[in-house]
Formats: sequence, structure tokens, C-alpha cells
Amino acid sequence: MDAFISTLQSPWAVVIALAVAVLIGVVIRLVVSSRRRSSQDVTPQPQAQAPVEARPDSPTEASLDTADQPRAGPADELEATPERSPEAPATPASSIERPEPVRGRMERLRERLASSGSLGRAILGVLSRGQLGAADWEEIEESLLIADLGLEATDTLMEALKRRVAVESVTDEARIREILREELLALVDPSMDRSLNLERPEVDGSVKPAVVLMVGVNGTGKTTTVGKLARILVAEDKSVILGAADTFRAAAADQLATWGERVGVDVVRSDREGADPASVAFEAVREGVERDVDVVLVDTAGRLQNKSTLMDELGKIKRVMTKQAPVSEVLLVLDATTGQNGMKQAEVFAEATGVTGIVLTKLDGSAKGGIVVSVQRALGVPVKFVGLGEGADDLAPFDPQGFVDAIVGSAQG
Repeated sequence: MDAFISTLQSPWAVVIALAVAVLIGVVIRLVVSSRRRSSQDVTPQPQAQAPVEARPDSPTEASLDTADQPRAGPADELEATPERSPEAPATPASSIERPEPVRGRMERLRERLASSGSLGRAILGVLSRGQLGAADWEEIEESLLIADLGLEATDTLMEALKRRVAVESVTDEARIREILREELLALVDPSMDRSLNLERPEVDGSVKPAVVLMVGVNGTGKTTTVGKLARILVAEDKSVILGAADTFRAAAADQLATWGERVGVDVVRSDREGADPASVAFEAVREGVERDVDVVLVDTAGRLQNKSTLMDELGKIKRVMTKQAPVSEVLLVLDATTGQNGMKQAEVFAEATGVTGIVLTKLDGSAKGGIVVSVQRALGVPVKFVGLGEGADDLAPFDPQGFVDAIVGSAQG
């Protein structure tokens, strides 16, 4: 017994006792802590949800939807998808351009023509000399041919001018100007119907969109013209769909999509370069029918390496489009600066597609203005639109009187 008591009184015994006490305390704390964590894991949901329901300034999903609705515009309706997140909204209405009214652009185009009216100045300068000899008339003829008026139209105008100048014996510049204006206007032929046929046809009791097929050689500004024409139609409050059927030029569909985005117009395109253009055209018209739009504009490729291939391709496009809706217009886009080469192109496309109207791009002044007359006489169809620049609104319906007035100029010109 004395030995046991002696052992307990030793320093080592005290150390061991303290260590055991500490170990027991640690074990007890671990057990208690474990039980507390287990209790917290069982009921986390009410604690997490309570702040969301109770917070008065936290908007609910319904309030978010309601708050967003007044800000939605035409672009949101065109581009929105059911799963679009707030971080990727549709193009806001403020980013959609409002095209210039047609009346304003016509006046601006007339001013640009008048500023470079070299044809009118050249002819008037000769006619005002008084008694005209053979050399004078040859100078007038050369000016007309340089302006791409064409041989037939030039002969017609020369005969009319010679006859009237001889009969009336005029030397007054104002009267000479009026004679030239009258004879040029007769050649341009204001009686031709230059309106764009956008009347929606009714087929089997169903109203279809007006379908406009755009054709022309690559490089004439055809795809750009499609975009600019879409702007004119949007300015007239028409609903439009664009079809990117020029599938052989890599940038064509992207270019058309950019034009569409600027005015809130959708584009039907293929994701695969070199896809069947007829299929894209068909889908564009089908989409237009399903969405009940006013106009479907379809861009096409313009490859002239093989005439028969071109005719087959364009013929197929027209054929498949008419399964959905009739083709209302076939507009041929020509570069006015190409002159008589453009005439040869025009004849090929007219034979392939049955052109109903002409769009003259890059009509940068009266020096090449004669192509208006020559292409109309060659194809028997009117020039319906002209473009005089690279601006988005530099395309306007062709006005024969304004065109001739710009060429001839004012009494001070």
C-alpha cells in the first residue's frame, strides 16, 4: 500500500494523469461538435429560403418579366428566343436604323447627277454656236456615244436635233436647252411603268408575299443593292425577309445579314458554303409565306463563266420558288460604268430569267448616263432604280424627268 501511494506521489504520475484528462476532454468536444454539425445539416433549406421571401426590395421572376416588356421593340420580337438570357439580349430597338424617306433621296440623287452633267454641257456648248457644220454634228455624236447612248439611240437623237434646229433656226441657248431636254426625255421614255410590283398575289385562297429575285454579275453591287432595296421597303413600312442564295461567295451571306440587322430584317441562309442556292431560295419564300410578310427579296450568284450553267441555275431557282409563291419581279443589277459590256451581260440574264426591271448602280454622273436609254431599248424593260453612291440610302426609284433635267441642267449650267 505504501508502495502504491509512493508511486502516485512521483512526478511522472502527475504528468500521466494530466495527459489522460486532456485526452478525455478532446474526445468529449469532438462528440459534441459532431452532433451539432449533424443537427445543422438536417435543416438548411428553411434558413436559406427565408431571406429571399422576406426581402421586400428583391424582385421576383414575374416582376423581372414585367419590367422588361415595355423595353421590347421590333428587333426584340424578330430576334428573341425563349431561352435568351438577360446577358445576351436581342438587338435593342434604338440600334435599328430608320431609312431615309424615298422623296429625300431622289432629290439628292438629282443634285449629284447635275453636279457632273458633262453630257448636257458638251452638247449645249456645240448647239449654241449658231450655224452648225459637219464637224459640229460629229462632235455632238461623239459625246453621245461616249455617254453610252448606243448607236441606234444616238442616230435617233441626232436626226431629231438636226431637224428641229434647221426648222426652228434657233440660236437662243434657253430654247436649244429645251429642245435637247424634250428629245432626251423621249428617248428615256417616261411612259414605261417603273413601279415595283409588290402587290401580294392570292393563290388558292391564300395571300402570298411578293417575291423579288435579284440577278446580276458579281461585282455590280448586287448584294449591296438587295440590302439597300430592303431599306426602301422598310421605310415604306413593309415587312421583309431576305434570302441569301448567293452561296458560292463566302462573304455574300454575311454581308446580307449585316444589311438585315441594320433595319431589323431577318435573313434566311445556309451554314454551308456552296450549298444549293435553289434550296436557300425555296426556304426563304417558305419562311415568308409562314410568317405572312409583305416581300421576300432573294439574292443570287452571278457567275458568267458558262451561259448554259447560269441559265440552268437561275431557272431552277425560279422554278422551286414558284412552288411557294409566284415571282413578282426579276430585277437585273447592272454597273452603269461598264457601258456596252454591261449590255452584253444584260442580254444573257434577260434570256435566262425573264427580267422585269433594271437597277443601275454607280451611275456616278451623266458621262455614262446614256446606258439608261441603251439598256431599255435593248431589253424592252424599264430602269426602275438607280444608285449614285456607297451610302446606305443612295438608291432611289428612277425618275425620267429628274434624270433628264439633271443632265441638261439649268439655264445657268
